[in-house]
Amino acid sequence: MHSTLISATQLQTLMARQKPLMVFDCSFELMKPAGGDAQYLEQHLMGAVRADLDRHLSAKGAPDAASGGRHPLPSRENFAAWLGSVGLTPDMQVVVYDRQGANYCGRMWWMLKWVGHEAAAVLDGGLQAWVAAGGAVESGTGQARPACAYPLSSPRAVLAGTDTVLSQLGQPGQTVLDARAAPRFRGEVEPLDPVAGHIPGALNRLFSENIGPDGCFKPAAQLRAEFDTLLAGRDPASVVHHCGSGVSALPNLIAMEVAGLGRGALYAGSWSEWCSDTSRPVARG
Repeated sequence: MHSTLISATQLQTLMARQKPLMVFDCSFELMKPAGGDAQYLEQHLMGAVRADLDRHLSAKGAPDAASGGRHPLPSRENFAAWLGSVGLTPDMQVVVYDRQGANYCGRMWWMLKWVGHEAAAVLDGGLQAWVAAGGAVESGTGQARPACAYPLSSPRAVLAGTDTVLSQLGQPGQTVLDARAAPRFRGEVEPLDPVAGHIPGALNRLFSENIGPDGCFKPAAQLRAEFDTLLAGRDPASVVHHCGSGVSALPNLIAMEVAGLGRGALYAGSWSEWCSDTSRPVARG
């Protein structure tokens, strides 16, 4: 079972052995939401299923959304129903990828853990690494699989809510880690949300700092050293990851797990939910 990262070579081996497997293309362009669909139609891994951030990995306007923010989580039940509709079964290894440095496929990786599917891994280096390794690709809409019922099981990922984060502010049992760019974290600019700044006491690590020059996650030892320096003695188990809307926080969460520091919690509502209520404290600088 691959549960964090999988290399292009390892995925080619799985495919050659005809193991139960589903691959999802999660490519997305935040400023051009239709861009991910266009990228998929142009080229994707052979047999990959499309998973779109807006349509499949978010629940905007849904009354039963599991979080707030700009990209609210769908309920576990609704996400499981979609997984079944595209043919996923619990015995399958899932591989997710994108073209954007694991920024979007990380969301689906986490959601799969959240519905209890541990056999889910991120294709390290994304589509670019797959093509460089000579992996098979195709274009067009892809072939649909027979639908089935996907059963929920116990969550294997922790979802933190706003009330929990607020109640634990300043406590040693919680370390908030913000994945946004430093100018947004400091409150100097805010291109997407109505309020600039960050959650008081939060640490900052830009999500892209986990990716090396080759487009893959940095080696585990290097990630471990970087996170140890950032946490400065804080308990890794106390980390609650967030960003603007619960998407780009995931490369940090995955990198900590790759580094052997465990699977932290995700505050999926993130800054966009936090700043929607002016009674919540805001820090700048």
